[in-house]
Amino acid sequence: MTARSPLGSARGLGSARTGVQQWWLQRVTALALVPLCLWLGVSLIGLTGADHARFSAWVAQPLHAIALLLTLGTAFYHFKIGVDEVIEDYVHAEAAKLGARIANTFGVTIVAAASAFAVLKLAL
Repeated sequence: MTARSPLGSARGLGSARTGVQQWWLQRVTALALVPLCLWLGVSLIGLTGADHARFSAWVAQPLHAIALLLTLGTAFYHFKIGVDEVIEDYVHAEAAKLGARIANTFGVTIVAAASAFAVLKLAL
């Protein structure tokens, strides 16, 4: 039996604040995605039946290209944070956890870069 209090036993085992930053980033990106996805949805509905030339002309407008890049960047970052949290919660082996987080980072970065390239190719 020990005379230490529960607080004394917990000290030094890590900060309870380590996940707060990720939690806030997840909420902020979700909040940013609400108007961006609404804009994208309304815009795509308006482009229903459009041919490639009309869609390319739409993406070539600076406001649309910038908003599309913001939507893609925010969505991919939101996705990465969410998958990292799932990995942290459910992958218990440290080597597998590290490998999964590295694969997540590279995978999201590659797909985000390819998406940005596609938008920029149409816009420019």
